[in-house]
Amino acid sequence: MLKKQFKERDVQRVRNLVTKKYGDKTTQGIGYTKTQEFYNEGDIWEEDGRKWTIKNGIKQNITKLDKAKKGIILPLFCPSCSKMMKPSLDKQWYIMYNHCFDCQVIFESNLRRKGEWEEYEKNIFNADIEGLQKDFQVWIEDQINESNNSYVTEAGDVENWVGSSKSKLLEAKAEALKHLESLKKK
Repeated sequence: MLKKQFKERDVQRVRNLVTKKYGDKTTQGIGYTKTQEFYNEGDIWEEDGRKWTIKNGIKQNITKLDKAKKGIILPLFCPSCSKMMKPSLDKQWYIMYNHCFDCQVIFESNLRRKGEWEEYEKNIFNADIEGLQKDFQVWIEDQINESNNSYVTEAGDVENWVGSSKSKLLEAKAEALKHLESLKKK
């Protein structure tokens, strides 16, 4: 004879144990519950001021640097030839050309066979010079627009320095840009 009557939740708990549903609930909770939203693969949503997505079934945070990360993370296989990438050799080539070192060697040997290597080399060299020119122009503009009336030393003293004149900087800029232009291959 039972001294205590079984409640419905006790019976349900035993049923769950027998059917191996160990985590199933036997009672209803009372109180505040946050509405839970379910998202599918590739959905993008904002929660707590952050952007989220689901990739390969895993919830991931979307950051500003995701594109940069994607550009430098070496894949397992080359996108061009599908051969396995060798991190010690292929990383720099993948970052620059988006394929492995072997693919770059094949590409350059094909250019040499076709007689287009000199043009290709000239374009790469000239692109480097143009990048230097742009960087120099930005730097010299910063120098011209910089206020150089006074500087604070490590001791906290304010020193007044007389900087170079803007006209001299503009002359030097023109001369340096002319020199960089003369370095380009024709």
